[in-house]
Amino acid sequence: MDSKYNFQYFQGNSLSHLFAEDIADASYGFILNYPATASWAAYPNQKKYFIQDGSSEASKTSFDKICQKEPWKNLAVLGDRLPGIVIIPPSKSLIEYWKEHLDFKDSNIEMMDCSTYLDDLSQSDRFNKLITLFPFERLKTEKHAIEPDTHYHLLSKVTLGELGVQCPKYKTYNLHAYSLEDIELPEFPYLIKTSHGLSGEGTYIIKSPSDLNYCFEEIRKYLKIKSLDTIIVSEFVKNEVQNYCVQFYVNKTGEITLIGTTRQLVTPEGNYLGGLIDYRNTDMSKFFEMIAAIGRYAHKQGYFGTIGFDVLEDRDGQLYAIDANFRVNGSTPLCLQRHTLLGLGKEVAKYSSDYRMEGTLDSILVTLKPELDRKDLIILSALEKVKYGKIYTEIYAIATGESLEEMQYVEQKLQDKGLQWLT
Repeated sequence: MDSKYNFQYFQGNSLSHLFAEDIADASYGFILNYPATASWAAYPNQKKYFIQDGSSEASKTSFDKICQKEPWKNLAVLGDRLPGIVIIPPSKSLIEYWKEHLDFKDSNIEMMDCSTYLDDLSQSDRFNKLITLFPFERLKTEKHAIEPDTHYHLLSKVTLGELGVQCPKYKTYNLHAYSLEDIELPEFPYLIKTSHGLSGEGTYIIKSPSDLNYCFEEIRKYLKIKSLDTIIVSEFVKNEVQNYCVQFYVNKTGEITLIGTTRQLVTPEGNYLGGLIDYRNTDMSKFFEMIAAIGRYAHKQGYFGTIGFDVLEDRDGQLYAIDANFRVNGSTPLCLQRHTLLGLGKEVAKYSSDYRMEGTLDSILVTLKPELDRKDLIILSALEKVKYGKIYTEIYAIATGESLEEMQYVEQKLQDKGLQWLT
């Protein structure tokens, strides 16, 4: 590893242990869900901290993803020192599975009423500070663990150029000052991004006039519902050979702890599907300069917590940061399994949010019991659904193996037992 830096891997396996030193000074909780702007949202961000989660009611990120599957995934690895604010409880079967396989303590669930939770938390003496994935307009400013204006600025795609790392060239346009017709557009291909797109929403790869027309239609919809101020027009990184998510923790004194680096799994359209990690053979030292620069910037801004930044590597070995997420990331729970899985001789693991299997979770836990007991598969989140009268379960999970080939063999065996996935 790079001798200039003495960055060490995090030695625990839970978010509670990651945050432990920084939450000792007050009573902290972790709001596990994002804000939303759909009609079902009791507390939509509509005035200040805009989030692009879909340009129309039909396309908005669903309730089950924002308030169930995604929050439960982080709850599974939360540990016992940082209470998790939950507005929809996981099933008893899922909790029992977590207790057995992930040392979960259900005393750490802080159930809140989804129709009043932000007002209740703003008035509550139970929590002094709340860690969030994104600032909430209806939560009192002083209750946010990170000052919300600062957090919103850090989460903006506009901020990428301020971090002190190599990134694609881009220009920023405030849509109150520019009409779409006045924006300077480079030659194809290029990217247009909204400032605060959720889970890949608001990122458009422009390779043709029809791509541009679709993008502008979407942006006009966002403008009409008044949930967008700024867009970015970015250079496209050519000759990409690898797509990484590099994760680390910066504490309140500015010290950095490594969490892990995954290879990102994305659709051709750029939508996130999960991550692949090789715990023993991933050398994070080539990212140390970037980690140090982003960590310094975050610390100067008053941020503490998890940071994940996406990096493209081209065939010349050049590294380009294309996004930075100042929050717990999608594959953070995968990275946190490092020591547990290495202790079992499992060096390679894959996280996917697109597993599904016919039947109830109870029936799946019985069918897959041998694999679950061996930690060939670790279930982070599971939600039962019904379609055409048939019950099936959507699953966020980690598949593991001693090598990439063995992990793929495990996945094939799981597929033979009925586990399906989109990738």
